[in-house]
Order: sequence, then C-alpha cells, then structure tokens
Amino acid sequence: MSLGAPGRDLRVPPGPGLPDGLGVPAAELVERFSRSSGPGGQSVNTTDSRVELEYDVSSSDALTPAQRARAADRLVARLVDGRLVVVASEHRSQHRNRVTARERLAELLRAALAPPPPVRRATRPTRGARERRLEGKRHRAETKALRRRVRWD
Repeated sequence: MSLGAPGRDLRVPPGPGLPDGLGVPAAELVERFSRSSGPGGQSVNTTDSRVELEYDVSSSDALTPAQRARAADRLVARLVDGRLVVVASEHRSQHRNRVTARERLAELLRAALAPPPPVRRATRPTRGARERRLEGKRHRAETKALRRRVRWD
C-alpha cells in the first residue's frame, strides 16, 4: 500500500465511503520525534526514533463537512481537542516508524469514514424452518430416551 513517502501528502486508498480515496496535504500533518523507550544500556536508543503523527480532523480542508462530522463522531475516543494522534515506536528506524504511523493514520481514517452497515431487519423463520427445528428436537429426544434405563413394570 503506497501512502506517499514521509514528509509528503498522505494518500488514503479507495474503500467503502471513499470511492476515489483521500489525499491529506502534508501541511495538515504534524510529526514529532522523541526517544523511543525500551531496554538498553549505554548509548542505546539514543536516536529519536519514536514518531507521533498528528492530524487535525476538526479543521481539515481535505474532508467534506459530512466526512468531518462522521470522522469526529467515530473517533471521539481517540481525539484530543479535535486532533488525532498516532504513535509508532516499534521499529529502530525513524523512517520505518514514520511509514508505520502514516499507515495507521490512513487505516483509522478509512475505518472512520466508512458508511455505517445497513440496519438489520428482523425476519421470522419460515414454516418449513420451524417444522425442521421441531422435527430435529423430536428426533434428539427419541435418541436420548433410548439411552435411559429400562423400567420393568
């Protein structure tokens, strides 16, 4: 999945709710780097390989007002002041963490902008289905009845 190189526009591939995909300008993305946590000794993990990728959903020009409202509604638990923050620190390389953060952000946006599934309409079982179910229950009851102890009256 090509999302654009770090430092360039983020390209969200087409999917449900995004028939043409989505392009997020690089100017709307904020990247911050910090030292990654983890085990290590002297001179270990001294590079700033941890990446925080921040995207302001509430004021983005890349989204339509309807998309902005849907994304804000679906991502409400992850938003801080209308901003979506994605963190990646599992790789040693800053570049790989930047790519991972962009992939996560793209996947979150795709999932948030997808339309809700159609509402399930309750249906009633057909007459044949009810009869088959009851016949199966009768058959099972007979099988179990044959396993019982025989009583001599």
